[in-house]
Amino acid sequence: MSSAARSAQQPDTAVVQDDPYRLDPAGVREPPTTWRGSIRFFGPGLIVSASIVGAGELITATALGAEAGFVLLWLVIFSTLVKVAVQVEMARYSIVTGLGGMEGYNRVPPRFGKVSWVFVMWALMAISKLIQTGGLIGGMAAALSILLPIGSAPLETTSLTIWAVIVTGAAIASLYANKYGVIEKVAVFLTMTFVAVTLVIALGLPMTEYAYSGGDLASGLSLSLPVGAIGIAVAMFGLTGVGSEEITAYTYWCLEKGYARWSGPNDGSADYKRRARGWIAVMQKDAIVAWVIYTVSTMSFYVMGAAVLHPQGLVPQGNDMIEVLSQTYASVLGEWGRILYLVGALAALGSTIWAAIPSWSRSWANALSILGVFDWADSARRNGWMRFFIVVLPLVWLLTFLWISSPFVMILIGGVAGGIFLAAVAIAAWYLRRTYVEPDLRGGWFATAAIIVSGVAILLLGVYTALSSTGLVEIG
Repeated sequence: MSSAARSAQQPDTAVVQDDPYRLDPAGVREPPTTWRGSIRFFGPGLIVSASIVGAGELITATALGAEAGFVLLWLVIFSTLVKVAVQVEMARYSIVTGLGGMEGYNRVPPRFGKVSWVFVMWALMAISKLIQTGGLIGGMAAALSILLPIGSAPLETTSLTIWAVIVTGAAIASLYANKYGVIEKVAVFLTMTFVAVTLVIALGLPMTEYAYSGGDLASGLSLSLPVGAIGIAVAMFGLTGVGSEEITAYTYWCLEKGYARWSGPNDGSADYKRRARGWIAVMQKDAIVAWVIYTVSTMSFYVMGAAVLHPQGLVPQGNDMIEVLSQTYASVLGEWGRILYLVGALAALGSTIWAAIPSWSRSWANALSILGVFDWADSARRNGWMRFFIVVLPLVWLLTFLWISSPFVMILIGGVAGGIFLAAVAIAAWYLRRTYVEPDLRGGWFATAAIIVSGVAILLLGVYTALSSTGLVEIG
């Protein structure tokens, strides 16, 4: 039977129906060739967008705008765009091999027994992220506490604790089914919600006392970098856009969407290469759309900080950022402005929690399979371990939040580890591209140039982050 005939037998759905981690000739499907045809097969990038625009962008992008003003607005675009090439190359590897990012990392030499040095670095980063992601629960609990305090005044311990427990329980209960289609649909809804709200607020500021002009925006896009803003620029590059954990998760979402299974096993045939190139092209479009979404949202948060907080000399941290901005909008726009901002904050934070839990559950489960705890090819055990982490990880995050109770500090701890590991991811992406992806499937000169530029920029960030975290270089 021809590949076209087999494709015609596939159910008319935009999500793969069989085991997405098992490449079977019977599961091949012809890829769409146009943007219009590709749209219904988008999804992995929207889950990543939901994961990216959360506590990091809501708090850090706004704080960076408050500190630097409009002058670094251009860097939002650069810092988010430059990392996409690594994201695309890791996803390309997964589509060609049918393997997730963790198994790719474990192939990068040198190795120490069962694991490679990149796997070891992932483990160190993942442990530190247990602290950072507790800040996600804390951030959402803070927004809910401000909007509807329970048991005490807003942001006091009792109210924060009650809401943190509610957020954790709701996340576990809603995600336990572990269905890709459900995860994607809710992520899309939450993503569209926070994009709409942040755009309304940012575009509405010119009609308030915190108006900004076209000249302000133009100055922010002039590619200038004042000497005193270098530290802020480094922080922005490290904390905005797709990070190492999102790049890793994207490989699994591309597999579960169906890109690899629909391409089929690599038999070296011309038909396979044509299908693989087609589904890789769909993935690239998906990544581009995701980049536009989270870049627009990040720019909106940055503009809020630059227009509202910078003129006042305010650079609030952590939960205070949410409180200060909500009260500011209440004073300018009335109660509806406060509520609108908090709804956007809840959508951003909620989407991150919604996407982060199943994303991390896949990485952790795959890590255990690599260590020999279970066979990844056993779909029942794979799903069982994913569900285990869907329950356990949020509980650990909750405990870290209740223990540390400072989302800003928690986010910074994970941010440093993520910045260092991102350099390892860039090295892994280049190695896997050269070793496991055939030249016919690597893309042209643009893809090669993009991964080189991206890799160099990320490596410099990793070195700078490592040096600054040890005190050898001062960020400032």
